[in-house]
Amino acid sequence: MNKAVMTACLMATMLLQGCAVALVAGAAGTASVANDRRTVGAYIDDESIELKITGIISSDPELRSNTHVSVVSMNGEVLLVGQAPGEALRTRIVSQAQKVPGVSKVNNQIRLMTPTRLSTRTHDTWLTSVVKGKLIASDLDSSAVKVVTENAEVFLMGLVSHQEGDSAANIARNVSGVTRVVKVFQYR
Repeated sequence: MNKAVMTACLMATMLLQGCAVALVAGAAGTASVANDRRTVGAYIDDESIELKITGIISSDPELRSNTHVSVVSMNGEVLLVGQAPGEALRTRIVSQAQKVPGVSKVNNQIRLMTPTRLSTRTHDTWLTSVVKGKLIASDLDSSAVKVVTENAEVFLMGLVSHQEGDSAANIARNVSGVTRVVKVFQYR
């Protein structure tokens, strides 16, 4: 049996056993396809976009060593957050991201500054956890909101109603240590 047929059989078996969520979520990290408001296809496309753009950045020695950029995609709309020490590097990252197939829009939130330190990134991870915890504790469907924190700025993404977006932003604004909240929602 050739590899393509074996791969298709394996994927079909996993789908039948309910393991598709685990397969896709394993690549995604913390997201869950089962609770995501995007279609499974859109979810997989977004993961692919994120991997391609991250790969472009990490394969370029100058970008890899001089910038810190995180990539998040939601229905083909890409959010770039992080730091670049100069406009030329920031522009190069945005330009490369726009060329990736499936990208419909790039939201450039790369700040012109030296990359943050590990201690700042650790604090950002903690802030993300606090915001997510408060979203879970609220009446809001927290699985609909993706939280990304960079240098104490919280970026909120997801496919939400205007009311859900406003509620999520208000929750994030009231977390101690958050300096700014940026809504990058797609409204339904």
